[in-house]
Amino acid sequence: MRKKTYAMTALFATAALALSACGSGDGGAGNEPVAAVSAEAGSTKAATVLDNPFEKPDLVLTDTTGKKYDLRAETKGRPTLVYFGYTHCPDVCPLTMNNLAVAKKQLPKAEQDKLRVVFVTTDPARDTPAALGTWLKGIDPDFIGLTGDFATIQAGARRLGITIEPTTKDKNGKTVSVHGTQVIAFSPKTDAGYVLYGEGANVGDYTKDLPKIAEGKTP
Repeated sequence: MRKKTYAMTALFATAALALSACGSGDGGAGNEPVAAVSAEAGSTKAATVLDNPFEKPDLVLTDTTGKKYDLRAETKGRPTLVYFGYTHCPDVCPLTMNNLAVAKKQLPKAEQDKLRVVFVTTDPARDTPAALGTWLKGIDPDFIGLTGDFATIQAGARRLGITIEPTTKDKNGKTVSVHGTQVIAFSPKTDAGYVLYGEGANVGDYTKDLPKIAEGKTP
């Protein structure tokens, strides 16, 4: 089947226009393409397989217990899903994390135990370790929440082609965080980020794909 190749920044341009509090950025300085992706023409699959997988960011942040968490070391050799968002998000962030939680529960217990779902805050000033822990406990207590210095988080996100911006006040005086809404899946075989999901991915998509991701296969 014929395939088309896109720049990731272009792929998510439409999503950026549709978001408000949880927004997608422009993909980086100068709007340069950050990765090439392939999609089958006419495909309706939620997963986008990257031609050039992302290297897992060298991020050392703080988890919900207040301990240092080295993303590369702690998730090495494990299927890992990484998402950047914030706990005060009114829509996209809780929906995405709940979708992942429901899909995860459909996996066999052994695969659930191996899977790592990592939520990295884009609003570290408010998302303290305790706040992250309380929020994630209501979704899935095994999900990993990370916080830390904003510049460090922003740099880690940028390595995955995800733009996040410092929090701002909206017209109603409410603090919001504008950030990319992609979920990146990392292979347990190579530790590379080879699958990307956009905001439109639903619980059915994750339920269908997670068994393959757990094995390091392409959805």
